[in-house]
Formats: sequence, C-alpha cells, structure tokens
Amino acid sequence: MAGPALKIERLTRESFAAFGDVIELAGAKHFAINGGTTERYHDLATVDLGPEGGRTLVNVFRGQPRELPYEVKMLERHPLGSQAFIPLKTLPYLVVVAPAGELDVSKMRAFVSDGWQGVNYARGVWHHPLLALHEVSDFIVVDRGGEGHNCDEQDLPTTYLLTQAELDKVQGAQKAA
Repeated sequence: MAGPALKIERLTRESFAAFGDVIELAGAKHFAINGGTTERYHDLATVDLGPEGGRTLVNVFRGQPRELPYEVKMLERHPLGSQAFIPLKTLPYLVVVAPAGELDVSKMRAFVSDGWQGVNYARGVWHHPLLALHEVSDFIVVDRGGEGHNCDEQDLPTTYLLTQAELDKVQGAQKAA
C-alpha cells in the first residue's frame, strides 16, 4: 500500500544546495575560448573522488520512462564519491534525495528538472535511481571508479508516491513564471 505523496519542487541551485550541485548554464561562470568561437561554461560541479582516491568515470545511462504515480520504495548512496547526471535531451526528469548520513526520510525531497538541468549528488547523499519521464532518456554520468564499496541501497520504511498532480503543480508554476 502506498504512503504519502512527496511534494515535488522546482530544481534550483538554492533548493538543491544541501544535496550537491545543479548543473546548468544560467548563472554559470563562462568565457570565450578557441579564438572566440566557443563559449566555455566553467566549473559547473565538484567531482568528488573522496579521500580514498579512485578515478573519474564518464558513462552514458539510458533511463526507461517511469509512469506516474510512481512508488518510491528505496534510496541509494555513493559513500566514496559524487555522482553527476547530465541529460542529453531536453526532457524533464525527477530527482528524489535525502541528506548524507543516517537515512532520515523526514528530510526526503523531490525535484523536477526543467530538462536542461543536470544534478551532481554530493558524496553520501541518498537518492533514488534515475527517474526519466515521458520517453527513454540518455544521461552522461560522471562518477567514481576504483577500489572499495561505493553503492549502498536502503529500503524505505514506507512507500512514498510521486504523483502527476504534484508534477503538474510545479510545472504549471514554472510556465507561469
């Protein structure tokens, strides 16, 4: 039986700061390079390989679309490094997170990307696996490779719902702004 619906929020740098970085061009440091033919958007996220070291991995994840309502039953975290998701299409997707440390579901939050935004989960931040919407979606994923256990999964004590009504509220507000 499904539990409470999670409020879905608009993804912004400020609202997501406790969980990592929002990767977007708006407001980013940028400058011209290559004789003025290219605009470089610089230092968009902190890639954290943790004190144990390791190496940076660049991957493509292909996410299957999730139907709403969707039941959130578990979260995962990467204790040895950060993990960034950068969408390759302009399609909104959902992000569910909880702060690093002991999993506290009372601090769990849900966000919707505008489609251009990526996220970089800080080391140890609890998050749900990729939540693509509408169609198959590809993401560049930058994370840590190397020795050590770097993925913990935890079932939630109750199931939480991501609903179309909550998504419509925030997307309607974004269109009105």
